[in-house]
Amino acid sequence: MEQSTKTRETARTVAPERFTPYSLKESFLQPNTTPLPPERWMAEKFLALSGHPPMALDLWGAERVEPRGDVQAKYTLHVADRSALYELITNPNLAFGDLYSEGRLTMDGHLPDVLTDLYIALDRSYEQLPLFLRFIWRNQAPRSTSLKAAKDNIHHHYDMGNDFYKLWLDKAQMQYTCAYYEEPGISLEQAQLAKLELVCRKLQLQPGETVVEAGCGWGGLARYMARHYDVNVKAFNISREQVEFAREKAREEGIEDRVEYVLDDYRNISGTYDKFVSIGMLEHVGTDHYPELAAVIRRHMKPEGLALVHSIGRNYPMRTNAWIEKRIFPGAYPPSITEFASVAEAGPFSVLDVENLRLHYAETLEDWLSRYEENVATVRAMYGENFVRAWRLYLAGSIAGFRASSLQLFQMVLAHPENNQVPRNRKHLYTSSNVPAEGSY
Repeated sequence: MEQSTKTRETARTVAPERFTPYSLKESFLQPNTTPLPPERWMAEKFLALSGHPPMALDLWGAERVEPRGDVQAKYTLHVADRSALYELITNPNLAFGDLYSEGRLTMDGHLPDVLTDLYIALDRSYEQLPLFLRFIWRNQAPRSTSLKAAKDNIHHHYDMGNDFYKLWLDKAQMQYTCAYYEEPGISLEQAQLAKLELVCRKLQLQPGETVVEAGCGWGGLARYMARHYDVNVKAFNISREQVEFAREKAREEGIEDRVEYVLDDYRNISGTYDKFVSIGMLEHVGTDHYPELAAVIRRHMKPEGLALVHSIGRNYPMRTNAWIEKRIFPGAYPPSITEFASVAEAGPFSVLDVENLRLHYAETLEDWLSRYEENVATVRAMYGENFVRAWRLYLAGSIAGFRASSLQLFQMVLAHPENNQVPRNRKHLYTSSNVPAEGSY
């Protein structure tokens, strides 16, 4: 239920043709004056409040509720018991994920397709939800991302075991961020290396330069920069398991003299560097700390330097889904484009380039989900069936979010405002393909 509790800074006008067939408010407030059983009445209300998605509800095998009007059901949501239906309609943003994880909600159809159509319907319906229901269904503000809280948040998601992530991430560098499918039909490994190459080109790396990375994951970008661009990299990360993995890989590749992995928070960066880069960390920073991040970049990037920030984002402010925040990604908040750009304003920095790779992330997640399903028996043995279903929903829901455009992927290149040694055009990005030959990694 990603879409149902948006936080907008201003009201958004919805064109009349996007209205649902009848007023949601009147529908919800209208008492059940028909001889319908209460469960059927509630199921019909749930479909109406969800924007009439092309979905039928099967109520514990006893009754099937079809969508209203001319909407044809493409999928069926199976509700296991009355309690599940009550939970679903009273707190869908948390209950949908929990009930699916418990096996009390199941769906016919390819899960990313089901959720994409559901998200689109929910987006259509939001403006007509009664205000009291928006309040009841609202998502909570993300939890703290202070120094202490940030460590706990990262530990919850990233330190569950490297063996788990090895099952479904790329084999080359263990990249847990958006890949770059520059050409159709390339492998996940090629697309992830193409992303690393694209980042290096945007930073215009030169041999002998120094680079600082804030939030390095399993260290793949730092190793790629050192190996292919002959630069020296200091990479900061607060996930112990990721840092230990990254250090071992650097030793194996014989580049530990050019790559240093620091188990510490980005706020403790010291020294000055030619380039600053952050891939997939801004989602965990929290908007309250954006000025702090901007100050770190300003202090530690040389006057002629360049910075690149890469983050999941939104088209407008919107809180993270309650289930994602509580069960999967505590403290996560993808910023709106305005919030994302506020990092530049806080610097202040000149914005040289902004690119949206939204559909590239949808394709990345499709590859991840496919590999996850190929290894699902191993995941089940490691963590149990509830975990299997929860992470299936998380990956499929993320695919749907990018397809339905409730999620974006922004890359922004920054420079100090007084720096006039900046690229005059984008030719350096496309001098040759970013995609390596299959098997060359």
